[in-house]
Amino acid sequence: MTDPIDRVLQLVADGKLSAEDAAPILDALDRPSRLDPGAGASSPAETGTGQAPAGTPRFARVEVRERGRRVVDLRVPISLGRFALSRVPGLSTQQITEVEEAVTSGAHGPILDVEDADGDGVRIVLE
Repeated sequence: MTDPIDRVLQLVADGKLSAEDAAPILDALDRPSRLDPGAGASSPAETGTGQAPAGTPRFARVEVRERGRRVVDLRVPISLGRFALSRVPGLSTQQITEVEEAVTSGAHGPILDVEDADGDGVRIVLE
């Protein structure tokens, strides 16, 4: 595993790093290089505020249901969710695109709610 993003996500999956501790690392890995003349200050760390702009969701809640019963209720920082989203099995390319667009637009509330006839499903809510 040579990709730094994959390595950080694996540390979170192994329980060696919390999602909150991983978020700033992933932000830094995703941030455009400071040597890139086109790169501007856009992340909270770069703006010096240490917080996301007002109204911007900071967390994504992922709920997984089996037979109508909630079996997973996970709250993760948006920055971690952006990286992990493309690695979630079972989500279509269209669903991934819709979630990414909702996050980028600053949407709040439920952005994905999928359920089958057996009551199995996934719900993603931006907070």
